[in-house]
Amino acid sequence: MDYRDTPAEAKFRLELREWFKHNIPANWRDITSIEGQRVLQKSWHQALYAGGYMGLNWPKEYGGQGLEASYDAILNDEASRADSPRLPAMVNYLGRAIFTYGTEEQKQQFLPTLLSGEVQWCQGFSEPGAGSDLASLRTRAERDGQTYVVNGQKMWTSGALFADWCLLLARTDSSVAKHKGISCLLTPLNAPGITVQPIVLHSGDPETAEVFFDDVRIPESQRIGSEGEGWRIAMTTVSYERGASDTGSISTLRRQLHELEEIAQARGLLADPATRQKLAKAYVDIQVLSLNVAQQLSMRLAGRAPGPEGSVGKLLWSRAAQYTMHVALDILGADALNGHAPRWLAEYFTSRPVSVYGGSSQIQKNILARMLDMPR
Repeated sequence: MDYRDTPAEAKFRLELREWFKHNIPANWRDITSIEGQRVLQKSWHQALYAGGYMGLNWPKEYGGQGLEASYDAILNDEASRADSPRLPAMVNYLGRAIFTYGTEEQKQQFLPTLLSGEVQWCQGFSEPGAGSDLASLRTRAERDGQTYVVNGQKMWTSGALFADWCLLLARTDSSVAKHKGISCLLTPLNAPGITVQPIVLHSGDPETAEVFFDDVRIPESQRIGSEGEGWRIAMTTVSYERGASDTGSISTLRRQLHELEEIAQARGLLADPATRQKLAKAYVDIQVLSLNVAQQLSMRLAGRAPGPEGSVGKLLWSRAAQYTMHVALDILGADALNGHAPRWLAEYFTSRPVSVYGGSSQIQKNILARMLDMPR
């Protein structure tokens, strides 16, 4: 398999690289306030849309460009290389849920503004006690005529502070197996009874939040899929969330490793065999991840939808990201803790939850064990 860009992809990559040079907001990392980050996220999303770089892999009938999955991979690759603000990755997998399971009316109502960035979304899946074991969720949605009344709590909801709407999983039937009693509701976060509380990370970044639902009324018309189909919708969503073109991590890891090699050289550490071995292992981990991503992309290009094999890529990503940051702390030593290298300490802490995003590493291993028909 030839993993090099086709002529069309190479042209797209060069045009995108040039676009990033002129459109990445200046000093965007200095924006720390919640309101400032809210404005940055929305304006960056809208700039990408205006540039023609959102919905690359979406069907044209839903506002996308109908391109191959490789173009989304190039977008992620070049964004990481250019050190741009975070891409609005949820567009791809939440949009996928809506245009796969939604009615035509729902698609017309929600997809255009989701794609353009006019309306921001988050994903209401995890709960206290139901993160990795998502099917154990306890948020309830009880019928009252043509309305669902929702009560419960979501946890670690990325982007909830900046979102207008939420793709919400709630239990609509407690009398059946836990995987079968879940439904999916499109929920406005300004609805009466919803409270969003920030969870501030070590860096001061309110990336994630708790969301509380107290007698929140959601019309039946805002349920996507059939009642009880929520688990299937969730698995479709996370399959694309874990998908190869959506990680956007390889260029970032390669850039970090290159910087660490330069720091090690400047400190005279490359003469140390242990340091060289650590750098070499980080390089191998990143290369293995890169090859897995290429393999998954080739399957997508062959028309195969992402499936449970995406768990392999998720495990490789977690291992590469966390090990590279361990190497960073070893090379920087006390400077990582005394304020002389604050960026690297922040990036170390940022790498820690990678093994939980999109399902914990333990869950990924369970998925692979079932694929391999291993005994329980």
